[in-house]
Amino acid sequence: MGRGRVQLKRIENKINRQVTFSKRRTGLLKKAHEISVLCDADVALIVFSTRGKLFEYSTDSSMESILERYERCSYLEQQLVPNGSEHQESWSLEHPKLMARVEILQRNLRNYAGQELDPLSLKELQYLEQQIDTALKRIRSRKNQLIHESLNELRKKEKELQEQNNILEEQVKENEKSLIEQAQWEQRNLGQNTSSFMPPAVQPPLQPPMPPHPPLTTGDSFQIIGFPNGNENVEVQAPPSTMPSWMLRHVNDTI
Repeated sequence: MGRGRVQLKRIENKINRQVTFSKRRTGLLKKAHEISVLCDADVALIVFSTRGKLFEYSTDSSMESILERYERCSYLEQQLVPNGSEHQESWSLEHPKLMARVEILQRNLRNYAGQELDPLSLKELQYLEQQIDTALKRIRSRKNQLIHESLNELRKKEKELQEQNNILEEQVKENEKSLIEQAQWEQRNLGQNTSSFMPPAVQPPLQPPMPPHPPLTTGDSFQIIGFPNGNENVEVQAPPSTMPSWMLRHVNDTI
C-alpha cells in the first residue's frame, strides 16, 4: 500500500511540528545542494523557524553575491513595468527584501566577530573561516606594504640628514681653517710691527759745553812742545786775557 498524500495544513502539535520542520528543512537543504551540483546553478536558501532562528544555504558563491544578482534583476523588472501602481506595489514588496538583506549582513558581521556560531553548519563554518583567512591575508599584505613604505621613507630621511651632516662638517672644517689662517696672519703682522717699532738705542747724555776760556792777560805766555815742524821751546806771546794764572797752568797741562 502506497503512502497517502499529506494534507497541507498547520500541524497543531508543537512537538510534531518541530520534528517535521527539522526533517523537511534537512530535505530542503539536500535538494538545494543537489540542484546546485547537478544543474550547476547558483542557489540561495533562507529559512526562519517559528522562534526566529535562521537557516541558510548557498552555493560556492557567497550569499551576498546571489542576493545582489537577485536585486539587480528585480530592479530591472521594476524599471520595465510602465504602470505606476504596479511600480509602487513593487516598492512595497522590496522593503521586506531589503530588511532581510540588512538582517543577513548584520548576522554576517556578528559571525565575523565570532558571535552566534551555533546555528552554522560545518560547511558554513569552513566558508566563514576561508573568508576570515582571506581578509587576514589582505590585512597583513596591506600592513607589510605600509611598513615597507615607512622604512623607505625613513631611509630617505636618514640619507638626507647624512648629507646635511656632511655639508655642516665641511663648513666647520673650512671655518676652523680660516680661523687658523687669520690667527697666523695676525701673528706675523704683530711680529713685523714689533720689529719695526723697536725703541731707539739709548744715547749717552751729552756733555755740557765747556765754558769759553777767559781771556788771557797781557804779558802772559805759555810754551808749546812737540810741534811737527820741529820747533821746540817756542815762546808764544798770548793775547791780552783776563784768565787767571791757575787756569792758564791747567790749559798748558792739557795741551
